[in-house]
Amino acid sequence: MTKPAVLPAPQIGLLDGATVFLDIDGTLLDLDDDPEAVRADGEVRALLQDLAQRLDGRLAMVSGRSLEQIDRILGPVAQVLPVTGSHGLEYRWNEVWARPERPPVLEDVARDFHTLARTWPGCLVEEKSFGVGFHWRRAPEARQPAEALAVHLAEVHALKIQHGKDLVELRLPGGDKGQAVRRMMARKEMIGTCPVFFGDDLTDEAGFAAARALSGHGVLVGSRALDGSSTAATLSLPSPSAVRAFLRAYADGRENDRNEVPA
Repeated sequence: MTKPAVLPAPQIGLLDGATVFLDIDGTLLDLDDDPEAVRADGEVRALLQDLAQRLDGRLAMVSGRSLEQIDRILGPVAQVLPVTGSHGLEYRWNEVWARPERPPVLEDVARDFHTLARTWPGCLVEEKSFGVGFHWRRAPEARQPAEALAVHLAEVHALKIQHGKDLVELRLPGGDKGQAVRRMMARKEMIGTCPVFFGDDLTDEAGFAAARALSGHGVLVGSRALDGSSTAATLSLPSPSAVRAFLRAYADGRENDRNEVPA
C-alpha cells in the first residue's frame, strides 16, 4: 500500500477505455449527518446519464447501501446502471437481481443498537437489507461503547464488522466491493477495459485492490487522502465536488482539458 499524501490527481484521459466504479456516500455525494437525507439532485443524475453514455454503459455504482436506498438516492437513473449494494452482497443489472436472504439476527442487532443510541443523543441507527449501522458523527463520545457492542454482537451472531467514517456496521459476511469489481469485469462488455474505482472510505479498499489487480486504478476521495493512512489507491481527489467536476469534464468530452483536473 502507498501513502495517500503522495498520491497524484488523475488526468481526464484516464477514463478512455475504462470501466468506472463509483461509491456514493463521501465520493459522488457529500456525507450528511443523517444518512437518510442524502439525495442526488438533477445535476448529478444528469451527470450519471451523460457519463454512462460517454463510457458506452461501462459505469457501475458500488455502495454499502442497500439497493432500495440507492434507488431512493439516485432516482430513475439507478434503474439503467449496473448497481451493487450492501458491500457486494446484492446487485442488479438489466433487471437481473441477485441477493441472499436477510438473516433474522439483524433484527436483534438493530434492537440492541437502538437501545444504545437512546443513551447517546445524536446517534443514529441505519437499518439496511443485510446490515445495521451505528452512526456517531453527532456524538463522537459514543464511539467506544458502540464499537464494543459491535464486537460483542458480531461474536454472538457470526456477523462481519465493517468500520466506516464515524460509524460501525454489522453485516452478513461474504461480500465486499472488490467482489463487485471482479464480478463486473468478468462480463463481456467490460473484459479488456481498465477498471477505475472511486471511493473514500475503508470499505472501498477492497475495490481499490481489485481494480489494481486488474491493471486499473483506485481514486481515493476526501480527507483520507491527507491523513497519512495507507491505501491501495493510486490516485486521489480532494472532495466529492472535485469528483463530480472531473467526471463532468470527461462526460462533456473536454479534449483541451485532458491533463487538467477540475478543482
